This record gives sequence, structure tokens and C-alpha cells, in this order.
Amino acid sequence: MRPIQIWADKAQDKERDSLCIYDMVFQPDGDQLLVAAGTRILVYNVNEGNVVQALKGHKDTIYSLSYGRDGIFASGGADKLVIIWSAQMEGILKYSHNDSVQCIAFSPVSGQLLSCASSDIGLWSSELKSVTKHKVSAKVCSCSWTNDGQFFAIGMYSGVVTIWTKNAEEKVRIERPGGHPIWSLSWNPSREDAYDVLTVTDWGQKLSYFQLNGKQIGKDRNLDFDPCCVSYFSSGEFAVIAGSNKKALLYSREGAMLGTIAEGKSWVWCCCQRPGQNFVAIGFEDGTIGYYQLSFNTVHGLYKDRYAFREHMTDVMVQHLFTDEKVKIKCRDHIKKIAVYKNRLAVQLTDRIIVYEVTSDEPTDMQYKVKEKISKHVECSLLVVCSENIVLCLEKRLQSLSFSGEKIREWVMESQIRYIKVVGGPPGREGLLVGLKNGQVMKVFVDNPFPVVLLKHQNSVRCLDLSASRTKLAIVDERNTLLVYDAVSKELLYQEPKANSVAWNTSCEDMLCYSGEGMLSIKANNFSTHQQRQQGFVVGFTGSKIFCLDFFAMTCVDVPQSAPMIQYLERKLYKDAYKIGCLGVTEGDWNTLALEALEGMDFDISKKAFHRLRDLRFLELIHSIEERKRRGETNNQLFLPDVLAYQGKFSEAAKLYKQGGQPEKAMEMYTDLRQFDKAKEFVVTTDKNVKQLVTKQADWFKTTNDPQAACDMYVAAGEYLKAVDIMGENGWVDRIIGLVHDLDKASQSNELLYKCATYLKNHSQYSYAAEVYEKLKDIKSLVSMYVSIQQWNEAFSLAMQHPEFKDDVYTPYATWLVENDKFDEAQEALNKAGRQNEAIHLLEQLAENAIKESRFDDAGFYYWMLTKSALESARKEAQGEANQQTMGIHKENFYKFKELSEVYYVYHHIRRYTDQPFTSLLPEALMNMSRFLAHKIITKVPPGVSQVAVYLTLAKQSKTVGAFKLARYAYEKLKTLRIPGHLQEAIDMGCVTVRSKPFMDKEDLLPMCYRCSTTNQLFNTAGAICSNCRQPFVFSFVSFEVLPVVEFFLAEGISDDEAMKLIQMEAPRRSKNQGWKEVEQGNTQVLKLDEEGDGKDGDPFTRLLNTLHSTNGEFFRVVVDRETLQAMHRTEVIVKKWGAPIGNQYYQSLIPDISIAICRNCNQLFHSDDYEMQILAKDCCPFCRRAVDST
Repeated sequence: MRPIQIWADKAQDKERDSLCIYDMVFQPDGDQLLVAAGTRILVYNVNEGNVVQALKGHKDTIYSLSYGRDGIFASGGADKLVIIWSAQMEGILKYSHNDSVQCIAFSPVSGQLLSCASSDIGLWSSELKSVTKHKVSAKVCSCSWTNDGQFFAIGMYSGVVTIWTKNAEEKVRIERPGGHPIWSLSWNPSREDAYDVLTVTDWGQKLSYFQLNGKQIGKDRNLDFDPCCVSYFSSGEFAVIAGSNKKALLYSREGAMLGTIAEGKSWVWCCCQRPGQNFVAIGFEDGTIGYYQLSFNTVHGLYKDRYAFREHMTDVMVQHLFTDEKVKIKCRDHIKKIAVYKNRLAVQLTDRIIVYEVTSDEPTDMQYKVKEKISKHVECSLLVVCSENIVLCLEKRLQSLSFSGEKIREWVMESQIRYIKVVGGPPGREGLLVGLKNGQVMKVFVDNPFPVVLLKHQNSVRCLDLSASRTKLAIVDERNTLLVYDAVSKELLYQEPKANSVAWNTSCEDMLCYSGEGMLSIKANNFSTHQQRQQGFVVGFTGSKIFCLDFFAMTCVDVPQSAPMIQYLERKLYKDAYKIGCLGVTEGDWNTLALEALEGMDFDISKKAFHRLRDLRFLELIHSIEERKRRGETNNQLFLPDVLAYQGKFSEAAKLYKQGGQPEKAMEMYTDLRQFDKAKEFVVTTDKNVKQLVTKQADWFKTTNDPQAACDMYVAAGEYLKAVDIMGENGWVDRIIGLVHDLDKASQSNELLYKCATYLKNHSQYSYAAEVYEKLKDIKSLVSMYVSIQQWNEAFSLAMQHPEFKDDVYTPYATWLVENDKFDEAQEALNKAGRQNEAIHLLEQLAENAIKESRFDDAGFYYWMLTKSALESARKEAQGEANQQTMGIHKENFYKFKELSEVYYVYHHIRRYTDQPFTSLLPEALMNMSRFLAHKIITKVPPGVSQVAVYLTLAKQSKTVGAFKLARYAYEKLKTLRIPGHLQEAIDMGCVTVRSKPFMDKEDLLPMCYRCSTTNQLFNTAGAICSNCRQPFVFSFVSFEVLPVVEFFLAEGISDDEAMKLIQMEAPRRSKNQGWKEVEQGNTQVLKLDEEGDGKDGDPFTRLLNTLHSTNGEFFRVVVDRETLQAMHRTEVIVKKWGAPIGNQYYQSLIPDISIAICRNCNQLFHSDDYEMQILAKDCCPFCRRAVDST
């Protein structure tokens, strides 16, 4: 950092006495500077340094100034007044305090003004035009607002710092040790920090930093003087602190001292920075006003693709020039020198040198860690780092230090060292290139005490560099002349004027770049120079990238190497041109190189260039030439026609082909070019050549969208496959049929016939396609065609004639049936195809999909279909060699699917009731259905069935019909479930209202067991069975009322066929003197039917029921013998005929007057009236959907 004084002035009163400058402030645009000098405000033009206006308004010394929004500013001083000034420098209002005004500050975001006196503070608002005052405990010395204007801090003479809200509420109180006056404080204006930072200086000569909550950041820093002012730059990166040391010092934001800006003969009371610029104004106690510009020097280092530079004086930025990745290293101290070499980075600070290294060997790794610290204060003009050493340059001396700080070696030169650079070498033995003021160029090895003189130049060295192989040395002297020497012979190769820096290309030995007078010059070998405009100094040259330093910015310039490459091509130096091209040229340049090398018969370079271009056409040409050379062709002139033809020089190529005895190649070339007239000039009259030419011409007609001519020519040339393709693509079906009929058997290949059949089929000429397939005897393709066009009868006929294609017919037929909702037929088709497992899987998938889509009636139907499938599989297993394990699985599936079909059939009605606003079902039916489901889901809930829907329906309908006990049970169950939000309120209300009802169910709703005549509760946790005899209830599958039937079983030895015969026999007449009798069974009174007399004429089934009683909750099945079966009336017996191996189910109707109907397809029982109503409404069984004429 270097300060430059722009102008200075001295404030005096009328008697020429000096006036202390207590405060100063820049206008927001920075054009004018306001200075508080005595009782006046001096307005300076900062560009000229003269006073343009002096403002009067105060009667005593002015202590503080502050600018606000819209150009207004304020002043306060010893006369206890605060004056608000307009942008036109006119006083617009004033207000007073009880004591002298020590400091003032405008909010940065609003028009609020903070004024601080010895005993109070005031807040004035431009919107309200009023002042609110608040007492303080001590004299206020300084104040400052946060960036967002929400808080302000004040520093007191008692050593206390307080932070207030903008509404004057004290938030934080900080008491500094020692109680020294806080003469200056300021918030950092940076908006990039995560939190606000308050800078506090006190007359205990301490510098401290605090957060908004009062927490101190880091430790106190010693200043060694009494600070009177602290002022931040607009960016917040630097601060100026001044005071009793008579100096204005520049500090970093972390508190590191970076240098002296100005030094006077008296205390410095104020300082401020010009907004957005590196200019600082300083006011002294003796009235001196200084205006300074700060110049920040560039401190940087470069090695190949890594560039390190100083940022904000205390940070190191390392930039990868290729990837543009950057990493910041915070040193928190004044950085003086930077050096980079390979994976090393050296940084010289005020009192130490820190050496960093990259954490990994990756070439793009940018993570650095500290390797060594050399705690030594050193003064040097240049700094270089090597793998194991630090090299310091001090005028004529070079010193090599180890990373521990020990001095290893020293070299003393004849003259002052002007330039030094590391040129590489083994670790610990690197070489340094040194340029001296007397023109000597030295080479120094860090492990050798003797420097080597490379050459002696007559002028002072300004810049120098060695080529990649160290055979050439480039020097720029103080006369801005570039000189290139042979490093071995010391011979001057060439020189160029107007150069200020130079760099060799690290990837090319003979190429360098130099800069000067705003131009960038690239020179290859001893050829002419290529120039372009570019400001700055060249510091590196790698490949096609040139690195230029322009003031503080490093720019990477991509320069195509077209001009140097063309210079090499002009001299037929193809290998050197290729090397230049590898540095970076355009595709056009690569094409030029490839063609030039090809014409020069340098196939190796040409092939490499075409590889770069990915030009397969020319690569194939080169490959064919190389193959011919391997076969013994050594005359390069024989390859020239091909090269000319590929370059478009067709006439020349044709002449050379003919001269070389290869006219057929000329014909082929012109044929490919569609120049058939020229091709005929080179035709050798043979059938093969004529056919080839005709075929080529047909190809051309096809390409030019003349299919008719192309087809005719293909037929003429015997290319029938290509002709058929054109016929088929254009829909010329008649021509295809005619071709099939007209061709002789020798020309009718299978491939041709198949192609004809395919096109005929695509154009819906199925009969002709079938004729072709029959000619080919390809039954499989014929079957496939009939299936694809859904001509099932023809497909079935073929399947009967050829059983091996049954699967090819019936499987797609089943798929088609499923798509058309014909599931029974689809299942039958799959069974015919022998794919029973697929038929079952089809139904299972349909059922699962129906559940997911909430189509529960369809789900019940599909599970009924699965029930029938399982029954059929069990029957087949029983008819063959029965596998007990397999049969057991089928029987298990039968009962499982049957129960699921019943559950989903019932749940469909429940779901319709809960989801739709209206229902056609009576409340008793809905209650019975939900009660049926509630019994089914006691142990396991099937997928898709909502317990909430079931119990909610049960609760509502039970409450409606008067079954309050059941309703209360349902509501209690609902409490244990997760209820949807839209139902919660209704369920909570139902739970409350049902408690007002009697805890009992209506007697006429209670189901009676027709076996033991016991009246049961509406809900049994053991299931839908009698609580006394455990007999399962049988429900009507419409209203779901309990039917008056009792299931009975056949005694051992009675088959289903015999039982049916006995039942069909005419039963003996019953005695008419029967009656009801009340008897006691244990603790229960039972009303039962009794026969008078000795009982011989009574009903045997009724007597059997009277003898069976349940004990200890066990269930005894009703088993009947032959006599009982014969005594039954056939109209009172209901049989569910399942067949083997499930067997029949038998039921006795105990109240014959109640008519019961049964569906012979699904074996479900119904009240006859309900069943007939459903038949009339749906024309099918409500459960299994079998049509009425089939039930």
C-alpha cells in the first residue's frame, strides 16, 4: 500500500489561528467534502482541493457532521444545537439539547437522525418532524448505526458501550475493562457478513470487535496510542484509525495494521473515505486537512496453471487458470510477498513466512494446508519458493533458507538482481534463472554455491525465460527489446522491438509470446510475428492459452495457433505443423493440415489430423491405401487418383484411373456421383458391369423420389427384393401379386416370398398373403396372421388341424376376450391352451386391480370366478391320480376365495352408502350387512376394506333402527381407529348422542337361533354363530337376515348320491296333534315343538335337534342317518351341490312357510321375494351374475 497526497489545506479563523478539525464527511456521490472547522462548515471540491462554500449557523465549535438520504445533512456542536441542512446547503430546521452535542449519525436506510449530548440522546425523524429524547448514564463520545438501520451503538466516556433499537430501547450493555472513554466506534458496512460487527476503540489503547448480541469476537488488540476516530471503507475490507500518535493508519477488517496513510504534527481527530474509491481525507488538531489516494501494489506469484495473488492485503487467492477454480487462504496479517512452485505456496507476512502445500497429488486439487512456519522477520525485494527451500533476494545477494528458517547458502552477484525465476529441477536441486542490472544472465542451483553465467548482455535485464528444453533463452532488456539466444552457443537467433515481457510456450520448444505497447505477439521459430491487441504483461504461455496480468487482474487469452501452423505448412513441415495444431487450432485448420499432408503423401500426419476431425471418409481412404501398401504397392502415384477423387477433383481422378488401367474405378466414381452419362464412357462391356450400372441408376432414381422408374430398373436388373420393397412402400399390391405369379420357381426365393407376404398382409390383402404362406408351407406364420387380424374361426380351424399351434391361437384369443370383458370365455380359452395357472393369475390380477380402483362389486365377482376355478382344479385332481397336498391347496383356495367374494360383495354396498348421498337399501339391510362384515373382519381385514366405513355404517344404522347397544359398541370400536379428518366431528357427535339412548337393543332386532331357539345379541365377538349352541347363522344374500335353516351333515357311510335319493323319496305323513311346549334346559326356558303321544309319529330331525346340546362352548354338528333323511320332506331340504371333492351342503328349513330360493350357480341362499326382485331388476343373480335362464 502506497499513499499519495493529492492536496492539503489548513483551516484558520480570522486571526489566522489554527482551527481543530473535529469531523468531516463526504457527500454520498463523493464530489464534495464537508469539514467542521470552528463554527463553520467548509465545503471542499475534492478534485481541486479548494473551498467552494463556508456554511454558518452555529455559535460555537462544531463537533460532528453526518449525511442522510436525499442529500440532507446535519451538524451538531458545543452550542447545544443540531441543525438540519438541505441539499442546497441551506439550514431548514434546528433543535437543541441541554448540553453540547458530541456526535450525530443518520440512519443509512431511513431519515432518522441520532444526536448524542453529554446527558441524553435524541432521535429525530424526517417523516414525523419531531425529536424524542432519552437520558443516558454518562457522556456520549461516539455513535454509529447498523447497516439495516434497526440498531445503533453509542460509546460513553465511562467506558460503556450500549446497543439500542431504532425505537430507543436499550438491548445490550457492554462494559469495557478499565472504564476508559470510548472515543470512537463504528459498525462494519459490509453486507456480505453473516452478522453485524461493531468496531470499538477506547483510550485504554485497545481495539475490539463485538457482535450485535454483545459477544466479543476474538481478543483485544493493542494500538499503542489513544484512538480518536475509526472510519471504514465502503466495502468494509479496510478501516482507518487515527489519534494521539499523529498518524492515520490503515487496518484490515480483522484488525491487522497494514501501513501508514499520513503523519502530521498534531493529533488526528477525524478521517473518512471517499465512497467507492481509494481516497481518504484526514483532519488534524492543528487545522491541517489532507486528501490522499491509496495505491495498492500487486503482490502475486505464478507457476504454470496456478496463479496466487493478494486480496484485501491480508488474504491469498489461488486461482487455477485452466479450470478457473479459486480458493481463498485467510492469513489475517499484512501480506508482503507471494511465491508459487509446483505444490508449494510461500507467503511472507509481517514477522513470519508461511509455507503451504497441496493436500494431494491431483493436478487440479486446490486444497492447501500449512507445511511450515518460519518465524523470522525478513526484508527482501523478491521471494522464490522451491521444493525444500525459500530463496530471498536482497539487492545483490541471494539467500537460501530451509523451511525451518535456517540459512543454507548465500550467493553474491556483481550487480543488483532485477529478475529471478525457478526453472525446475529435482527436489532440493532446482535451478534459478537470474537477470542482473548489468545485463548478466545467471543460472543458480540451490545445492551449488557457484552460479553459472549463461551470457552477458549489454543492457539491464528486465524479463527473461528459458524454453521448454532449455536450449533457447529469451531476454527483454530495459530498452524494451526482445532478444532470443541459443543457450548453448550463445548465438543471437533473432530480436524483436517493443517488448516488455516474454514467455516461452511450455508445450512447444520453438514458440514464444511477448507483449508491449498494447499488443500481444506470437512468434514461432524464425517466422514472421502474429499480433493481436491485448493490454497487460505476458507472464505465462501454455498450449494455446496466454496468461496476461493487467494491473490486478489475471486474464487467460485463448489464441488459435492458425498462423504459425500455416507457416510450417508452407514449408512442408507437416510434423511441426501437427505439433502446433495440437496446441489449439480451429477445425478448418485441422482440415487444411490433413489435406496438405495427404497430398504430400505423409499418411501418418494426415491420419492423425483426420482422427481429430473424426472424418471417417478420409480415414477409410487412408486405411485402404495403407492396406494396399502392405500388399506390395509402393508407388505413391497409384494412390493419387483416390486422393483427388476424395477432394472433389473428379475429372483429374478419372483420367489418372484410365491411365493406370483402372477404368472401372472411374465408372464406379461417376456412378456414385449419379453422373451416369460420364460413367457409361468408362464401362467395360460385361453383364456384370451393365447390371451394376443399372442397379446404381435404380438406387439414384429411388433417392430422387422416382419410385416407378427405380422399381422398373430393379426388376430389369434382377434385384427383386429391392423392387418388392418399393412396391410395398408405395402400396402397389397388384404389382406384388403379379410378380409372385409371373416369376418362375427358380427366382422365387423364400426371402422374396416372405417379403411379398408381409407387404400383402400390411395392405390388408389377407387372402393373397395366405396363399403365399401356403405356398411356403409356413403354418405358423399363417396362424399368426389370422390371430393378428382376429379371424378366430380360421385360426381355430388351423389349430384343430395342427394341435401344436393351440397355444399360439388360444392364448391371444384369451387376451382379446379379456380386453372385451369376456372373462368366462377368456378363462375357457386359457384352459384350452393348457394355461390354467395363467387363467388363475389373470383373475387374481383383475381382482387386485378392482380393489385398488374401489370396484368392490367386480372384486367380489372375480373372487367368485377364482372360487369356481379352485373348485374345478380340485375336481380334476380328484378325477385323476389324487395328490393330497395339491388337492388340499385347491380346497384351501376354494374356501379362501369364497369368503373373499362374499366380503367384497357386501362391502360394495357399504362403500356405496358411505361415498354416495343416497341409497336404495333399508336401514335394517344396511345394519345387517355391516354386522355381517363386522363378524368377518374380527380376526383379519381383507385388503381395501375400511374398518371405519364398516363400523360407521353399523353405528349409524343401528342407532336408526333402535339397536343402541350395538351402536355404542360400533362407536367404541371407531375410537380405536384412525379416523379421516372430515368424519371426526360426526363420529364424536355420534359417540356423545348415543350415550343418551338406553343401553339395549330392540327385542325384535335380536336374531334367534333356529336350532336351539336361543335369542342372541346382535354382535358376537366369536363370530356370526349362536352364543348357546355355536351353530353358524345362514344369511339371505340380499337383506342379510338370518334364514330359518339349520345345516346338517350325513352320517358316515352315506354318499351324496344316496342322500339325494332318500331325500327325493316321499316322506311319511306327520301327526297333526303336535304343539308347542315350554320346557326348562338347565337355567334356560325354551319354547319348542313337541309331538304328543309316544313320539313315534313326530319329526325325526326335530327330535334330533332336541337331543343335541352344547356344553363348555363346544359345537356339535347335526348328523342325520338314513331314517331321518327319508323322513324329510324334499321341499324343506336345500342342497348346495358343490360336487367332489368339496361335497354337498345340506340345510333343513324349519319354517316351511318362509320361501327360500337358491342360485344353482353360486349356491347362495335368498328370501324368495328378495331374489325375485333382484332378478327382475338385474336379470341375473345378484351375487354370481349368472343370467336368469341359467340359474
